Amino acid sequence: MCGIIGYIGNRNAIPVLINGLKRLEYRGYDSAGIAFFNGNKINVRRCAGKIKDLEVSIKGEKLRSFTGLGHTRWATHGKPSEENAHPHRSGGIVLVHNGIIENYFELKEELKGKGHVFTSETDTEVICHLIHSYSRKGLDFEAATRAALKHVEGAYAIGIINESEPDKILAVKKDSPLVLGLGEGEFFIASDIPAFLKYTKDVIILDNGEMASITRKGVSVSGIANKKPVKKEIANITWSPTMAEKGGYKHFMLKEINEQPRAIADTIRGRFSLEKGEVNLDEFSLAESELKKLNKIFLVACGTSWHAALVGKYIIEDMARVPCEVDIASEFRYRRPLLPKGSLVIVITQSGETADTLAAQRESGKLGAKVLSICNVVGSTSAREADGVFFTHSGPEIGVASTKAFTTQLTGLYLFAIALAKAKEKIRSDDIRELFNELLQLPEKVEQSLKINDAVLKIAKRFYHARDFLYLGRGINYPIALEGALKLKEISYIHAEGYPAGEMKHGPIALIDNNMPVLALAPDDKVLEKILSNMEEVKSRGGKVIAVATEGNTRVLSRASNVLFMPKTNYYLTPIIFSIPLHLLAYHMAVLKKCNVDQPRNLAKSVTVE
Repeated sequence: MCGIIGYIGNRNAIPVLINGLKRLEYRGYDSAGIAFFNGNKINVRRCAGKIKDLEVSIKGEKLRSFTGLGHTRWATHGKPSEENAHPHRSGGIVLVHNGIIENYFELKEELKGKGHVFTSETDTEVICHLIHSYSRKGLDFEAATRAALKHVEGAYAIGIINESEPDKILAVKKDSPLVLGLGEGEFFIASDIPAFLKYTKDVIILDNGEMASITRKGVSVSGIANKKPVKKEIANITWSPTMAEKGGYKHFMLKEINEQPRAIADTIRGRFSLEKGEVNLDEFSLAESELKKLNKIFLVACGTSWHAALVGKYIIEDMARVPCEVDIASEFRYRRPLLPKGSLVIVITQSGETADTLAAQRESGKLGAKVLSICNVVGSTSAREADGVFFTHSGPEIGVASTKAFTTQLTGLYLFAIALAKAKEKIRSDDIRELFNELLQLPEKVEQSLKINDAVLKIAKRFYHARDFLYLGRGINYPIALEGALKLKEISYIHAEGYPAGEMKHGPIALIDNNMPVLALAPDDKVLEKILSNMEEVKSRGGKVIAVATEGNTRVLSRASNVLFMPKTNYYLTPIIFSIPLHLLAYHMAVLKKCNVDQPRNLAKSVTVE
């Protein structure tokens, strides 16, 4: 969600930074700030609000600098405020940061014990103090940064400036995007290329574990841990402005599929405490006492969000033992729903503007239920009208076919289920910490899952001429079969059906022949034996089986013509991991069929009329 821009060169850095931040506004944010050298000292200007508010705050001042950093922030650790806005400072160290520092609490307590005074609620400020502490021990800028980052666990893209070395910017990357722009006697860093595309089209993309040292003379890149120089290729960007917004991807959908590690990291950031074993209930606008009284939950949504709701039912009922009812929003209010006292209605919506979902939300309010909205868009109607909102922070989703919004909705439901299970005393503290540990590993596992792209493309090339497709799943992954089929239908126009695998013999098996591809979801869980049996039934009738399975599961190999192996995770998070290849398959099938991936026929991103 957050945006980074940095500049060093011969131009006045201030307008470059402001312009770069404006180019990153599409990412969403609620505060902004810049840092720049004024002589040998660094000035920091920040505000809660928009970039225009930042501009107003410096209007009329004759500011001129040749080195600086800028940032737009979406509040996670700490509320939107000037104090929590970036850039952050400790002594002469000033930096901006995207990502999540998983062990910030322990580091903060340790630093406070050594006399460091913190002025914000953010995880980012910890990095400033760490670098400053090593600088005070006599280490130079780069050495202090390397030493500090040895203690930091999590994801980060960081731009840093230092009053002791005013002609230098350091840029470091781990699991959050960061690119360098190379101009004539000037250089840029940014979280996304559009921030500096006005000035240069020559870029270097930093890889994980790399540090760039940038001066007016040039750029050198090395490993953060081993200091070993890294030779980087310079790419020339030839994008149109529209392509620039796509970050070089051919379609928004593909970009959004690949943004999921970052989107999920943003969704979980600040939402729970591993040390306390608690979910931050402020994010749900619910108190633990309210959760204890809940006796029934209604999950209401449309389309892909409805599939998220179906998964949510499995998670909540299994983990918290509270009964859930799932409704398609367009049916909910017309069936005269019964909402018992003590019920909670959770509406799930990417845009917050879906007409049927809003109607169901309003009907629930009229019937006296408390309504929680799981939503992606701040300021949307659903967010404004709900009693509580959990923002998924997945960032703007332009492609009509929802991908990152879906997986971040599942992430939010997972957190809600843990909070409810804890309140209902259905789960032990050790189990909660294990669930949190799995969640912390999720962005990295999704990143690993995306490496299956080439294998998925090969499968798409084999089957994109198919007229029909069958998706099979069991248990918590049955809704993922529905989701995979929906994606294939909506962007490639191939007829596809998602089915609970146990129902195959109650009709769909009649369709199976050697022209019918069948995709089976086969994670290592309690119903694996059952899905393996279903795969045998398909194979014996000449069907072509594509299996999505947990890595290391060799038993699927004899039952499928193609197998996609996915990282192992816990039962509740398999729907997120297993949705990745299904989204990629739909995407590649649509591209091969020359369909309009981002704007499929007859569909709109938000269905704002009934």
